[in-house]
Amino acid sequence: MMIEDQERRLLDALGQASSLQLYRLQAILQRMITDPKRVIEIRRQLHLGQTVRYFELESGQMRPARVVEMKDKEILVQDQATLRHWRLAYAAVEPPACAETDITQGATATMPPPAAPKPSRDDFQRGQKVSFEDKHLRAQVGVITRINQRTASIDTGDGGLWKVSFALLRHVVDV
Repeated sequence: MMIEDQERRLLDALGQASSLQLYRLQAILQRMITDPKRVIEIRRQLHLGQTVRYFELESGQMRPARVVEMKDKEILVQDQATLRHWRLAYAAVEPPACAETDITQGATATMPPPAAPKPSRDDFQRGQKVSFEDKHLRAQVGVITRINQRTASIDTGDGGLWKVSFALLRHVVDV
């Protein structure tokens, strides 16, 4: 296999490196793995209860699991076979959009759900309660105080004022 040949050559080259060089490489890789942009991109494709695959270090294989909890820098999954919980870096999880096969249906290809139409300026009014996710993926809830050309001004009630694109807003229904 071509991948195995590439891995073998890479391992041979790394075997020639000094311990200090390997340590520096590990630090670089760790920074790349925990880069917030990478983490956010993976988190956007995940939700609680979702079936995913993760890389298990002991066996060196991808295993099916269910998403139990998502934190800022790590994810908690439950292995479907052993029911054990694993706290992992987001980089260890294969987002469903990247999966070649759907683990729940065997070898059938995954089909992404049809995209919902994006909300526009006409879908919102001043005084409506809305929610959105900030840049740290935290849910924010507030009231529209002003409708601008491309954004809505949102007052979150805790002193926070946000200008948010209409495509990122969701209506909140009080029950």
